[in-house]
Amino acid sequence: MKRKGKISRKTKETSISVELNIDGKGRYKIDTGIGFLNHMLEQLSKHSSIDMDIKVKGDTHIDLHHTTEDSGIAIGEALKKALKKSVGIRRYAHAMIPMDETLSRVAIDISNRPYLIWKVNLKVEKLGEMDTELFKEWFQAFSQAAGITLHVENIYGDNSHHIIESCFKGLARSLRTALEIDPRNRKSIPSTKGSL
Repeated sequence: MKRKGKISRKTKETSISVELNIDGKGRYKIDTGIGFLNHMLEQLSKHSSIDMDIKVKGDTHIDLHHTTEDSGIAIGEALKKALKKSVGIRRYAHAMIPMDETLSRVAIDISNRPYLIWKVNLKVEKLGEMDTELFKEWFQAFSQAAGITLHVENIYGDNSHHIIESCFKGLARSLRTALEIDPRNRKSIPSTKGSL
């Protein structure tokens, strides 16, 4: 069964197309119009092994909020669509990601019960052209649209670039594990309820 998702999302603020393949090789083609967000989504694709083709046109002449948030929504929707009923997945995963002086922890449950815990403090107001407060907005939008319980915590670190990149890489590695097909339970849904 191919686990692929394709979403087109158009509002007065953004126009977004997302195609992804959960069982890919981490190949990506990403253009959000925001350099730093492109860099983070490239990390997400590469380290999750999810192929991603993402094109975003947003009202960046106003600010970067709508483009950031709506890209999280569209990627989450595409992931949920690709998962279908979540048959055979491992469901839970976590990752501890070091990046130089930084260590971050990400834990996820692909539960269809979206929730975000965000314990990340960034010491600067901008990374590249992005307001750093937008990263929480992206993770919130993604977790809601994908139906994922997502806990993100920076344990320590000084460099804000390293901190946020370790969070995206932690999400990537957690997704890679949680979305894997469990060879012992490849035909069942990982819940006593019988559905997620």
